[in-house]
Amino acid sequence: MSFFSLLLALLIEQARPLARGNPVHAGMRSWLRRVVRKIDAGEPTHGWLAWSFAVLLPSGITVLVYWLLCEFVGWPVAMLWSVAVLYATLGFRQFSHHFTGIRDALEAGQEEEARRLLAEWRQIDASELPQREILRHAIEFSVLAAHRHVFGVLSWYIVLAALGLGPAGAVLYRLSEFVTRYWPHVSRRQAPTVSAAACAAAARAWWWVDWLPARITALGFAVVGSFEDAVDNWRRYESLSGSEGPGSNDGLIVAATAGAINVRLGTPAMAQGETQAQADMPAASARHEPQLAHLRSIVGLVWRSVVLWMLLLALLTLARLIG
Repeated sequence: MSFFSLLLALLIEQARPLARGNPVHAGMRSWLRRVVRKIDAGEPTHGWLAWSFAVLLPSGITVLVYWLLCEFVGWPVAMLWSVAVLYATLGFRQFSHHFTGIRDALEAGQEEEARRLLAEWRQIDASELPQREILRHAIEFSVLAAHRHVFGVLSWYIVLAALGLGPAGAVLYRLSEFVTRYWPHVSRRQAPTVSAAACAAAARAWWWVDWLPARITALGFAVVGSFEDAVDNWRRYESLSGSEGPGSNDGLIVAATAGAINVRLGTPAMAQGETQAQADMPAASARHEPQLAHLRSIVGLVWRSVVLWMLLLALLTLARLIG
């Protein structure tokens, strides 16, 4: 049932993606603000309590609905519930228009438009970036977006669905990722502010939630790309970051991507609090500088990885049905 739910959700999302400002995301933002108002009192304990209510409670409700549907209505309706949850939480079309716009602008020689689109997407100052850096940023941000909107959601969904928890994993991952971005945003721009303790708890929880999916994504890129180079970058990144504390999961994915398509990545923008040495470590001198062709390589890498994991899930589903 997991395979068919994922397949249907991806097909529906490709045909009719969620529009910006949709009720699902609006409701999610409203819920996170309400949790802050009711629970966040500025202490570390309150920060973790707020995160638990914000993320674990909706995940638990998702499981409860799934179990009730299975028990009292039937598995077809429970599968439709899973499809609906996956449709709201994963999909390429939630970010791919940014990547496509930048790629089209660069292919048309419109660097200024590409800078504008990149700045609009990532809220950064791109006015002085040369084409090489525009390409580097586009590659890094797009591969991380693919991880967070597709592979990460897929990973936790499969793990918890195998334990009989239905689509709870998709909600757990999506909310964990959204909280770590949204609460700091609210703290900077809106009222009520979110305490530093709550933001710190969300960031720490996100690192743990994303630890396994990041490595699954990196492994998939290694398998469908240049395996030896991707694994070598992965190993060197882990070795260097391990000497200075845990490295970022984003950095590991970028490192594996750089090896998988043989491109020089690892900009200061992706350091995410790491040292410059860590950020530049995967960008071995033997790698090629980013070119327009690498944008097409990234698209192929991501889709091959999707096919790989869907094929593996289909084989597991077939084995379970036969067994």
